[in-house]
Amino acid sequence: MSFLDLAIVCTVALAGPILATPRRWRLPVVLGELVAGVVLGATGFGVLDASDPTFSFLGSCGFVLVMFVAGTHVPVRDPRLRTALRTGATRAVLVGLVAVALGYGVAQLVDTSHALLYAVLMASSSAAIVLPTVDSLRLDGPDLVDLLPQVAIADSLCIVLLPLVIDPDHVGRAAVGAVAVIAAGVALFVLLRWVEQSGWRTRVHDVSEDRQFAVELRVSLAVVFAMAALAVSVHVSLMLAGFVSGLAVAAVGEPRRVAKQLFAVTEGFFGPLFFVWLGATLQLRDLVDHPSMIVLGACLGAGAAVAHLASLTLRQPAAYAMLATAQLGVPVAAATVGRQLDVLAPGEGAALVLGALVALAVTVAGGSLAARRRTPEPADA
Repeated sequence: MSFLDLAIVCTVALAGPILATPRRWRLPVVLGELVAGVVLGATGFGVLDASDPTFSFLGSCGFVLVMFVAGTHVPVRDPRLRTALRTGATRAVLVGLVAVALGYGVAQLVDTSHALLYAVLMASSSAAIVLPTVDSLRLDGPDLVDLLPQVAIADSLCIVLLPLVIDPDHVGRAAVGAVAVIAAGVALFVLLRWVEQSGWRTRVHDVSEDRQFAVELRVSLAVVFAMAALAVSVHVSLMLAGFVSGLAVAAVGEPRRVAKQLFAVTEGFFGPLFFVWLGATLQLRDLVDHPSMIVLGACLGAGAAVAHLASLTLRQPAAYAMLATAQLGVPVAAATVGRQLDVLAPGEGAALVLGALVALAVTVAGGSLAARRRTPEPADA
């Protein structure tokens, strides 16, 4: 990979913000980045070689950081999460049960053996998508309070389960590796809490801010990449390492300055690079050659909507059930890991991403519906 390639990646990644600019569309930024990668990658003009070792490694770095930021978005410390935990957990379980049934049905329809993988995808919710969406729409009230734990539980469980279901031939190894990474995450939480309570972080923060050392950012990156190294050594997806690290930081409380710095590093460079790289790896021509994969993508998106709308039986408004349908990290991780392990059929990775885009369309519609039904704020006297 050359500097010219890097310049091209950074330039075409601007398609993300450009497409996301119109507020009425409510499109996620990553959509434009994926499309740019598709156009310049294996499916399109072949300008970007996703198999290049340097490009792949930088993409993996972006993957870890994207999942880390997603983990920090889970509102672990939000008191509303605890008060509505029972309702959210019940809804997440119901969605999961419906998704399992749908997963086997979809697998039978397209004649694959990935029923449990499809179930995990359809049951997942993305806190990294839902939380910014509800914030931008200024939603509030008891329905939102019940939504938060549902999304947090589904997001966390599906990320833990994905490595186990995507490669069932090595489920034992994946389970041991997942336990090792989760245990390291718990140890990280204990260490971070001690550093916070002892006052060390505050003292380091004051010196770092005064001298512009960015020590906290450096330490954060070192920790995330150390967790990634552990994940590689125990044969677990980088997704789990990044997400568990983010959860540990969220549980202690991420300093605002560090959050802004990590946001800049991730959203300014590594995140867009990852999504452009992912788009470049997708061979969408396989969807044309294998029409059943188009059916698979449509079924996964529709199935995710049906599974989450099942919570209407538990008195969840349709708009919020549609918001909970949001998924991105888990399907993207499934496509990435599946490509690395070579366990997906031709076109199946693209179908997983297609399903995520269909689910995102449902989320956008749900957000619009919830915003229209939101009680207007009283006018100033």
